[in-house]
Amino acid sequence: MTSVLYDVPGPKAKRRNVLYTIVFLAALGLVAFWVLSAMADKNQLTAEKWSPFVTDSQVWTTYLIPGLTETLKAAALSILIALPLGAALGIGRLSDHRWVRVPVGAVVEFFRAIPVLLLMIFASQVYAQFTPVSSDFRPLYAVVTGLVLYNASVIAEVVRAGVLSLPRGQGDAAVALGMRKGQTMLYVLLPQAVTVMLPALVSQLVVIVKDTALGGAMLGFGELLSQNRQITANYGANTIATFTVIALIYIGLNALLTSLAALLEKRLRQGRKAAAVKDVAPVVNVEMGGASTGGA
Repeated sequence: MTSVLYDVPGPKAKRRNVLYTIVFLAALGLVAFWVLSAMADKNQLTAEKWSPFVTDSQVWTTYLIPGLTETLKAAALSILIALPLGAALGIGRLSDHRWVRVPVGAVVEFFRAIPVLLLMIFASQVYAQFTPVSSDFRPLYAVVTGLVLYNASVIAEVVRAGVLSLPRGQGDAAVALGMRKGQTMLYVLLPQAVTVMLPALVSQLVVIVKDTALGGAMLGFGELLSQNRQITANYGANTIATFTVIALIYIGLNALLTSLAALLEKRLRQGRKAAAVKDVAPVVNVEMGGASTGGA
């Protein structure tokens, strides 16, 4: 018996897979035991290392929540700018005019090839040398600029790939109806491509949230991860506990973002199905009415 992608395992293969799973889980358990033992030897599992996150609200109000606020601020600004800019660049790469397509493609490939950390550092220097932006806001501006330039270029490729993945007949039908290229892209191709692009776009949005930490590492931006230095300095070198709590906050934040995107994708699919049923219903009614008249 076969599936589309692989052969369905037989009895021997199933037993072998179960054995591999047991061996892997045992090895994983041994590694976890070794890690916990090493942490215990370094006194990283003692109660005083973890209790401040439960008993002392100042850890949250002074460090974690302000850091999370800065992370969300930088991520939100970057997303709000990068999404429309990336969509515009992606549409530009699909232009029939060479004088539009080639320069846009060069811009996209240029910024996509540069590490986002370098873009942040360059942006910080530009703001310091050529603008009146104060040193208090310069890290935020640099982080947002670097994230926008890099992620808009990646989103442009996502948009281009999503539109090209649609059947060619969609665009041909719009042209046959007399729609211009811009109208075809705006009203026909992009709405259909959104569902196709959504998983890749969500992945990129998660990357934006995580990459804000680069600004804290190199530019002194007070985002969430950078708060570990202040916490460990004030609460007894509880590095492991601090990083664990910060990691859990990132996991929860990105899980929430992914869940919202999944809900949006579900609603988009339901809306398209409802629209398709609404369009088909009059045709079915007409055909049934015609058949009844003919029978009479």
